[in-house]
Amino acid sequence: MPPKPLCLVSSCLLGLCTRYDGKGKQNEECLRLLKAYRFLPICPEQLGGLPTPRPPASIMGGDGHAVLDGRARVLDTHGRDLSAAFIRGASMVLAIARLQEVQVALLKSGSPSCGSMPTAGVTAALLQRAGIHVRSL
Repeated sequence: MPPKPLCLVSSCLLGLCTRYDGKGKQNEECLRLLKAYRFLPICPEQLGGLPTPRPPASIMGGDGHAVLDGRARVLDTHGRDLSAAFIRGASMVLAIARLQEVQVALLKSGSPSCGSMPTAGVTAALLQRAGIHVRSL
């Protein structure tokens, strides 16, 4: 029997305490979907060097694609520009995905890093550009 495909998954969806508020957000649908995969938990914001907990952040002036293109910024509630950290984290997630030949990612909806619906977060946008199927939960 061939091995199950490998999937990236937002670590907070597994219940790990990596969200901006220091909490997890375990998602039963995610856990159900992961039965078909081997998986790698990731947190782009932590990989980008941000602490946990951290102030909430939002994309201003566009979506994750616009942040990657320099046309929008990620700002926290104190007005600090976190764009470089978000791009760094997204780049690290993409490097992991390429090294492990990942083709699918299950990411946290509504996140300025991971969300893909209704607008793409920074990591989701970069993975989509690389041809990786992104699903937000």
